[in-house]
Amino acid sequence: MKPLSIAIVGAGIGGLAAATLLRRAGHEVHVFEQAAQFARVGAGIQMAPNAMKVLRLLGVEEQLVNKAFQADYALSRAWDTGEPSSELPLGESVAQEFGAPYLFLHRADLHAAIASLVSSDNVHLNMKLKFFDQKASGVDLHFTNGVMIKADAVIGADGVHSLIRTQMLGPERPRFTGKVAYRTTFPASRIQGLNMAPVRTKWWGADRHMVVYFVTRNRDELYFVTSVPEKADWMTPESWSAKGDLEELRAAYAGFHPEVQAILQACPEVYKWALFEREPLPRWSEGRVALLGDACHPMTPYMAQGAASALEDAAILSRVLTGVEVDGLDAAFKLYEAIRKPRASAIQSGSSANTWLKGKTDPAWVYGYDSTTVPLREPEAA
Repeated sequence: MKPLSIAIVGAGIGGLAAATLLRRAGHEVHVFEQAAQFARVGAGIQMAPNAMKVLRLLGVEEQLVNKAFQADYALSRAWDTGEPSSELPLGESVAQEFGAPYLFLHRADLHAAIASLVSSDNVHLNMKLKFFDQKASGVDLHFTNGVMIKADAVIGADGVHSLIRTQMLGPERPRFTGKVAYRTTFPASRIQGLNMAPVRTKWWGADRHMVVYFVTRNRDELYFVTSVPEKADWMTPESWSAKGDLEELRAAYAGFHPEVQAILQACPEVYKWALFEREPLPRWSEGRVALLGDACHPMTPYMAQGAASALEDAAILSRVLTGVEVDGLDAAFKLYEAIRKPRASAIQSGSSANTWLKGKTDPAWVYGYDSTTVPLREPEAA
C-alpha cells in the first residue's frame, strides 16, 4: 500500500483522534490548527461508554479513569422541589451493561490526553485556512499566512464554523434556538455548607435547565452548564470564550432549589454562548475532502454526545481508510458517510428535542454502540 498524505484541518478532540488512528493505519498525517496554543477554558465533558470505546482504542482510557469523576447516578430533578423524575445508574452498572465506564472530566484533560498521542512535528499551530483547491492530483490548502500545503486527502475537522464545509456546500443558515448557555468550572471548596452527592444532576425548569457534575476523581472541581431563554433580537456570539454576566445568570435561576442557588453564589465567573440548530447536511464529502465532528453534524449539547460523535467519526474514518490508496478515496468517504450519517442525524434530532433522560430512558442505542467493531457497511444493508 502506498500511504496517503492526509491533512486534517482542526486540532480538536475529533481531529486529533483521527490523526492518531489514521497514522496507525499507515498514512502520513499532519494537523493544521488556527489557534496559537491550546487553552484551558472552563468546560466539563461527559464521555459515555460509546465514546470510551474509542478512547480505549486510542490507549488513553486508564489515564482518563485516573483523572475523571465517575458518578453513581445520572439524576433528573424538578427545578424547585428537587423531586427526581428519572435516575439512571452509572458507575459499575453502566460499565457492566455497556462494556465501558462513563466518565466526567475537564475538557482540557481529555484534549491533552489525545494530543499527547500526536507528535508535535505533526501538529502545526497558527495555521488559519483561507481556502482549498481540489484538483485531480490532490488538494491544495491555502492558509492566511501565505503557506500552501499539498495533500492526497483533506479532513475538515474545523468545527461548528467550518470553512471547509462552507466552501463545499455554501454558507450555512443556523437557527437560533432562543436559548443561551452559561458554563464554567471552579473549585468545589468555594461552596460552603453543601455536601453534594456523587451524582450528575440535571435540574429541569419549565423553559430552562442546569446540569451539574464534578470533573475530577477527587471531586475538587465542579462544572455546570445551563440553557436559558434569550431575547431573539440580541444574540450572544456562538463562542466558547465570551464572558457572561453572573448577576444576570443568578437572576435567571431565582426560585430554583437551594442547591442550585449555592452553586451559583459560589461561582466566580461564567462563559456564555448562543445555542443554534442546524439541519443534517446533504453530504459529508466531495472527492478527496471529507468532514468530521461538528463540521458535519453540529448539535445542541443536551445529550452530551457532540465530542462522542466526533470520536466515533474518527474511528469509522480510520477503519474505512485502512488499506486505501488514492483511487479509493471517494468510495471510502462515501462509505464513511453512509455508516455515520444516520446515527449522527438521529443524535442531532434527539439532542434538539432536549428530553434525554428527563424521564425513564433506555440509553442502549446510544451507549451500546461500538464504532471500533460495527460492520463497515451501510446500516440499512446490514
